[in-house]
Amino acid sequence: MPLTDPDLERLRDLVGAGDVLVSPEDLIPYSFDGTAVLNQMPGCVVFVESAAEVSGVLKIAQSGKIPVVTRGSGTGLSGGSLPVPGCIVLCTARMDKILEVDRANLTMRAQPGVTTLAIADAAAAVDLFYPPDPGSMKISTIGGNVAENSGGLRGLKYGITRNYVMGLEVVLADGEIMRTGNKCVKDVAGYSLKDLFVGSEGTLGVITEVLLRLIPKPAAKRTLVATYGAMDAAAQTVTDIIAARIIPCTLEFLDRTTIRCVEDFAKVGLPTDCEALLLMETDGHPAQVADEARQMEEIARRNGAAEVRVAKDDAEGARLASARRSAFSALARVAPTTILEDATVPRSELAPMVRFVEHIARKYRLRIGTFGHMGDGNLHPTFLTDERNHEEMHRVELAFHEIFDEAIRLGGTITGEHGVGVAKKSFLPKFMGDAQMRVMRELRRALDPSGILNPGKVLD
Repeated sequence: MPLTDPDLERLRDLVGAGDVLVSPEDLIPYSFDGTAVLNQMPGCVVFVESAAEVSGVLKIAQSGKIPVVTRGSGTGLSGGSLPVPGCIVLCTARMDKILEVDRANLTMRAQPGVTTLAIADAAAAVDLFYPPDPGSMKISTIGGNVAENSGGLRGLKYGITRNYVMGLEVVLADGEIMRTGNKCVKDVAGYSLKDLFVGSEGTLGVITEVLLRLIPKPAAKRTLVATYGAMDAAAQTVTDIIAARIIPCTLEFLDRTTIRCVEDFAKVGLPTDCEALLLMETDGHPAQVADEARQMEEIARRNGAAEVRVAKDDAEGARLASARRSAFSALARVAPTTILEDATVPRSELAPMVRFVEHIARKYRLRIGTFGHMGDGNLHPTFLTDERNHEEMHRVELAFHEIFDEAIRLGGTITGEHGVGVAKKSFLPKFMGDAQMRVMRELRRALDPSGILNPGKVLD
């Protein structure tokens, strides 16, 4: 149902008149996220600062059957925080406090609006480590990371957001506040409800507090960059590194198009005449790091690397790593519309998948830069296009279908870290099958029978 004037008055009474936005010019920034998907205007934006206020907003929404879309920084790449017309955008960006860093139990409690970088910095300040590092970590929020189950460059060794969530405070669709999980390393009492909300994209409840697991900070790190004349040689390097029982914290690649865009953008001294680049980082005990870096350099050279550059210190390592971290920004400068996709295949199928993307680019006459997490098979084909060109966007859509069909055929998935949202929703049934889709629908109906939470996302 649409928002009414009485609904708006109740929201203003709850959070204050200045924290309810309704004018069109104020709503425009909340009508889109990081996805190249059609913008839609919400009915209002409500800023909340506590679980009690979130509860109050959901009770008002429930009484009027008003849709609610939770939003943090809006950096999502699957349309998960796109508003639906006339909805309440529930913005948690002001819930930005780190509530506790517990060194004895290696945990941190934080509100959902804390940026991922602030989480990492707070852990580092007490010589601890929070590994998940999505590319948008400077501005993405931990609540959004949990809702999307975000990954990052260190996923090969350290895993993704789910691996670090020990507990959650969640407000359910009817406004009830629920806590699940705790600081215990072992807890097998009942269903693992916290895991139900990780990756749920705001469709089952609103996350208002996160309890995170931290680990000891690695004592040393070494960064290497290797360049190749062929993608297969880079892929074989990765295979041989893993076969040598080395699990680097980062094992990333860029293709020729991405390398050229990054060098033009970041000026880090990358060679622009190679077909593939590998960014390799190892961390841990200094002796182990030195040995693994030496082995990785040898393996890269044995597989025909044209050049292997080993960072002399952390500053140079950070500069080399910036080549990968700036890939999306660099590609985004090339065309009016940049669509960053997220197909993932088993590591052994990555080189064939990269070749398939190149074939699709030629078939549909599209410009695609490809980069991603070669160590865990997570591929980011990035379409450089123009959404105003409807004929070209039709070809982009056809290309998407073929890429995701191929990922599924190779035993992969339609998303490794970006989530489903609206962008991947049509591909989900083919990937999951009837039984999983039925169970997901039943879970969603059980927790949100009125269907007010982020409607139209993940499932119809």
